[in-house]
Amino acid sequence: MSRFVTALLACITAAALAGGAALMPTTAKAAPASKADKAALKTAIVTCKAQAKDQKVKWLARRKYVNNCVTQALKDRPHIDVMDVLRNHPDMKDLPIEKYDAS
Repeated sequence: MSRFVTALLACITAAALAGGAALMPTTAKAAPASKADKAALKTAIVTCKAQAKDQKVKWLARRKYVNNCVTQALKDRPHIDVMDVLRNHPDMKDLPIEKYDAS
């Protein structure tokens, strides 16, 4: 291929990527949680981790167990997006993640 065609394809690709990124919808940010909500979340995470350890939940199933347990514990606080908070919470980063093979 000539240099002109290569440069043209590179420009078209860059424009398509930049245009696609500009057209992507932005996600809405949740309102910041109050101190009481943060304390309740932290308490629920610690309690659920301890329950998972006491019940000897398998290492790979522990994250799912803790997520479900925290969701149940914070059911009375509907203004908290529990799954989003858990996904980004630093106390949940050390739990294993189950990866399913689609094939």
